[in-house]
Amino acid sequence: MTPKPRAAYGSGTKPAQRADGLWVARIEGGYTAGGKRKRIPVSAKTEAECKRRLKERQREILAGREHGLNVRETVKSWSLTWLPQHAKKVRPTTYTTDRGAVNKWIVPTLGHRRLSDLTPGDLRKLEATIRGAGRSSTTALHAHKTLLTMLKAAIVEGHHVPERVLLTPKPGKATNDRTALPIDEAWRIIGLAGEGGDGSRWAAALLQGMRQSEVLGLTWDRVHLADTLAECYIDVSWQLQELPYLNRDAGTFRTPDGFQARHLTGAQHLTRPKTAKGQRVIPITRWMRAVLIAAREQWTPNAHGLVWADANGRPIRPEDDRKRWHALQDAANVRHPSGRRYHVHEARHTTATLLLAAGVDRSVIEAILGQVVLVEAYLHVGRGQMLEALEKITGPLELEA
Repeated sequence: MTPKPRAAYGSGTKPAQRADGLWVARIEGGYTAGGKRKRIPVSAKTEAECKRRLKERQREILAGREHGLNVRETVKSWSLTWLPQHAKKVRPTTYTTDRGAVNKWIVPTLGHRRLSDLTPGDLRKLEATIRGAGRSSTTALHAHKTLLTMLKAAIVEGHHVPERVLLTPKPGKATNDRTALPIDEAWRIIGLAGEGGDGSRWAAALLQGMRQSEVLGLTWDRVHLADTLAECYIDVSWQLQELPYLNRDAGTFRTPDGFQARHLTGAQHLTRPKTAKGQRVIPITRWMRAVLIAAREQWTPNAHGLVWADANGRPIRPEDDRKRWHALQDAANVRHPSGRRYHVHEARHTTATLLLAAGVDRSVIEAILGQVVLVEAYLHVGRGQMLEALEKITGPLELEA
């Protein structure tokens, strides 16, 4: 009797029906780190579907072997490859935030799952885990986006990720209650800040629309105080940022390729804004010019030429700046409509609100704030138009010095 030919290695076992009616087959998937054989199960409700899935898994394994890929790559093992790659492409703060999402949520929840076995249910599980921990849907949305970025990078490298996973609906973003300060409250804060010697710092945010990092990183060589108001302006081309150390002892920092940074002290650097659109020149109003001239006359020189520095001449740390912002609100009896303190980033919302109320064109507002959507319109907005717009919100309020 002629023996039946033996099935080729890797072709898998024939589907067999279990007592519960499910059809099951197995295929060789290589060996574990301990030298044991891996046998990957494939199952379906029908024999035909089981055979189809078996062939699909065979193709995946064959493709993986041909390209030197680990066909059983998990979310956790891929994250260890992806994170160093990601660090070379994105800004340090973006990398730190994304790494946090990976290590805190994605790996603990889905780290054991193979990339090829992921389903939309896994992404829903990730969201449920985050929401179950009391975190907002915004946190869940960021984790979702980070995971998809990881998976798309895996696909580029040749790993198999089911397409339906990439089509999973993303979590909704939490309601944002950020708003502008009423101008009378903003002026009370500026007045109190002036008594403490940092009135110009908060005026730069409330009435010039500058971000916290832009204010704290502003140096006097980028503040142009000419005799003619039309020639006065602030060059917003750098911002203060703390960079993560790559090697603290060696004094090296983790930055992506081509990242521009000027070291100040410790981890603090001057860096370029997130986008080229954030680099802008904004005019100085008549009132702001007088405030800055007074601030320059009272200025204590520091090694970095910073307009605003701490008592020791070092850059002001963002957390110390926030504490000062909260203390000013307490002293001025100012609160957000919800009862909380205003976030420091809400200070510049006041500029936008006042400009809108004054009927200023949106493209001019975008040019002043550095949030440019109408790029073509922005290219045609001159400093004269911006100065006229800013004067509209200071003139009627009798803020001129």
